[in-house]
Amino acid sequence: MDIRKYRVKTRDLCKNCNPAVFKFCTTAEIKPLKGIIGQDRAVRSLAFGLDIDNPGYNIYLAGAFGTGKTTLARELLQEKASQEPVPPDWCYVYNFDNPDCPAALSLPAGMGRQFKKHLAGQVEKVVKNIIKALDSEEFDFKRNEILTYFTEETNRLYLHAEEQARSLGFAISRSEKGINSVPMKNGEALSQEDYMNLSEEDRADLMKNSVMVQEKLNEVFRHYKDLEKVIREKIRSLEQETARLVAAPFFAVLFDRYRDYEAVVRYLESLQQDLLEHIELFVRKDENSLPLSWFRHMDKRSLMRRYQVNLLVDNSELDHAPVTIETNPTFSNLFGQIEYESEFGILATDFSKIKSGSVHRANGGYLVLHMYDLMKNFYVWDTLKRVLKNGEICVESVSRMFGISNSETLQPQPIPVKVKVIIIGEPIYYYLLYTHDEEFQKLFKIKADFDTDMERSRKHVHEYACFIASVCESEKLRHFDPQAVAQVVDYGSRMAEHQGKLTTLFNRLVEIIYEANYLAGRENSPLVKGVHVQKALVEKRYRSSMVEDHIQEYIEQQTLMIDIDSFKVGEINGLAVYEMGDHSFGKPVRITAKTFMGESGLVNIEREIRLSGRIHSKGILTLNGYLGAQYAQDKPLSLSASLTFEQSYQGIEGDSASSAELYALLSSLSGVPIYQGIAVTGSVNQNGEIQPVGGVNQKVEGFFRVCERLGLNGKQGVVIPRQNVKNLMLHKEVVEAVKKRRFNIWAVEHIDEGLEILTGVAAGTTDEWGRFPPDTIHGRADKKLSDWSSKRRLNRDGQRNRTTTVKKRRRG
Repeated sequence: MDIRKYRVKTRDLCKNCNPAVFKFCTTAEIKPLKGIIGQDRAVRSLAFGLDIDNPGYNIYLAGAFGTGKTTLARELLQEKASQEPVPPDWCYVYNFDNPDCPAALSLPAGMGRQFKKHLAGQVEKVVKNIIKALDSEEFDFKRNEILTYFTEETNRLYLHAEEQARSLGFAISRSEKGINSVPMKNGEALSQEDYMNLSEEDRADLMKNSVMVQEKLNEVFRHYKDLEKVIREKIRSLEQETARLVAAPFFAVLFDRYRDYEAVVRYLESLQQDLLEHIELFVRKDENSLPLSWFRHMDKRSLMRRYQVNLLVDNSELDHAPVTIETNPTFSNLFGQIEYESEFGILATDFSKIKSGSVHRANGGYLVLHMYDLMKNFYVWDTLKRVLKNGEICVESVSRMFGISNSETLQPQPIPVKVKVIIIGEPIYYYLLYTHDEEFQKLFKIKADFDTDMERSRKHVHEYACFIASVCESEKLRHFDPQAVAQVVDYGSRMAEHQGKLTTLFNRLVEIIYEANYLAGRENSPLVKGVHVQKALVEKRYRSSMVEDHIQEYIEQQTLMIDIDSFKVGEINGLAVYEMGDHSFGKPVRITAKTFMGESGLVNIEREIRLSGRIHSKGILTLNGYLGAQYAQDKPLSLSASLTFEQSYQGIEGDSASSAELYALLSSLSGVPIYQGIAVTGSVNQNGEIQPVGGVNQKVEGFFRVCERLGLNGKQGVVIPRQNVKNLMLHKEVVEAVKKRRFNIWAVEHIDEGLEILTGVAAGTTDEWGRFPPDTIHGRADKKLSDWSSKRRLNRDGQRNRTTTVKKRRRG
């Protein structure tokens, strides 16, 4: 029996990039990479989604972190946006009809800033010129004419009232307290003594005349009030007419400039009318009371604020449609907010306190968000969907939405929104949203999938070099020589775990580029060489391998009992992979199997104590199918067996150890020992076929390090599935050990091939009568199972005979 045919050739253990394929001396000689590589599917999907202008065709970029999703989105969006026009500016202005609902105005890009500045300047000029006009001599003359008329009419009313009073024996006196009537006698005021000396009849006449005089005075007072009201209205009309004449030229400039914008013209008309209605606040009056003067100043400031423009979105500096990347999508950052200020202990606000959000700034263009950030901000997702569904955005306060605030608030006019949203996130979030959120299906119809690896073609290898050149150029690093580039390419295949693939996790590659550049600088090397990349990889592993090194020490000290140089029945070294953050490593695990007569079948000890995952439990149950098909075609399967991972005290998942467990079971059944210097990985199906597994490089290297520390003898090695040969990208020391026949790697396709490697005994195949040769592993296992089945049948027959005898005796 020759097991050398299963040995993996040295050239298949790792695929190394030949530096000679690069036609440059350093990466400084080649053009830096533009865009990203290896994501043709994602580029095509994203471009398709960007070209469709229909509602609901927003995009979800799905892929692992570091595959270039944000870079691709930024570059394609900039290219697409550069071909689209700049969207209009948006302003919020005071709503003179409904102050709690600020009005939204749209102006062409750049005109919003001009409108704000122009309006502020014109209003300031209007106010200054109105104040100047109201203080002018011409205005004083006209106002004095009105006041003179008022004085003359007042005097006329007074003289007329005085004549009527004298005819009735009274005189009229004016004082600070008002107008009073005084009875007269002989041209002098009637004294109290004279009044008491009057007869009853004269007193009665005096009282009667007093009532008549008072009625006349009341009538005069009413005429005075009416006249005062008329005069006040005339003065107000004079002020407004004067202000209108002063303001007309300035507003005419505004009307002429913005006559093409109907909403702006309507706003200017309302502003002009409101300004003229509040002209009294601009009239300079002497105020004796300081508090009254202060309140008057506050009213004027409040009035002037309402004539300002809140430029919500200013696109004056854009050359094309906006591309907004929001890295902190809180509610206010996305949808804007309404700020407040304290006035007399009360939180107050107005239209000038409305602030824009990313959706406002991206309106007419593109908005990029990260799903992970969206998940951390409560209430954002539903509002974002509502904005996309309704095609409009209204600035709201979160506290108002929850009804937890009683402060003054506004309800700004909604602004129409036309924006394409691109969400970047992990694929799991896409599938969860697509399954559980019906609105997500309607709003995000395009998914762009980013792959984690790509073909290792000549083109992609060259693009790897261009990528290194672009990083060196942009970050001002030392350039790489061909040997260093080749090492990065090999590292890319190592990360992809495939000889024909390269990783697209460029953030991990950038880390190596940075670290290799640092090591080259420490040695004062003008270029980054292959040795620097190798050192960077070694240092990277050293920083993260503390747990792995401790495990190696425990194995060397036999704290973890791993045997690598003896033959044992029912025992084998399986291989497990441990993930420790950015570092993964392989570790041998001692698997033991015990078989005995019975009908319990296979007992997975890890499953019984709930340390076994579903996939691992499935792998154990698969062994039942294999054993039944292999040995129970002509007899019942009379077997009880237990399987366990020795010195394993944590959860176990995966079926990559199922072949090792089957090897241990067959060894226990046949009594043929397994060489412990050979570790095994690979899953098995019910037909005994070995299936590929993941982490094969870490598993092989993990067992190699154990053997290296305990002593290599040339017989040790690892059995892997044949399909995993293409995944081998082993470290140089492993390849050298295999090349020197100090370590071995075998690849098998069936459980029988592995049995021959592990035991040195033929597995055995059935003859034309379905029988196994007795000196093979299957023959010995089948014989033991047959013996157990016969013994159980004899035991059952003996028990049945004894039961029958007892029953006969009882009947007798």
